[in-house]
Amino acid sequence: MPESPLDPHTPYAPYMRVLEALTAEIKAGTIGPGERVPSEAELCARFKVARETARRAVRVLREQGVVRTEWGRGTFVVDPAEREDEHQDDERPRPSDG
Repeated sequence: MPESPLDPHTPYAPYMRVLEALTAEIKAGTIGPGERVPSEAELCARFKVARETARRAVRVLREQGVVRTEWGRGTFVVDPAEREDEHQDDERPRPSDG
């Protein structure tokens, strides 16, 4: 993951700040497997960002397989063992169609 630029004039997408903070909290265990990630509204208030910015950070984590979103319930950290199982499924040979 890219580090925060040291030069304040370097372009830096605001969602990256939210993404890096959430990633750090998940890696540190502050938000553990199965625990809910703060809502978009909570992230907006905490980081002083727009809702779409918070949504984008969570979307990146979801695309990376770090979190899963359950409609009407929230977004939850995926257990690293579950992530490994999913990757192993992807690597298994599939039967040929022929």
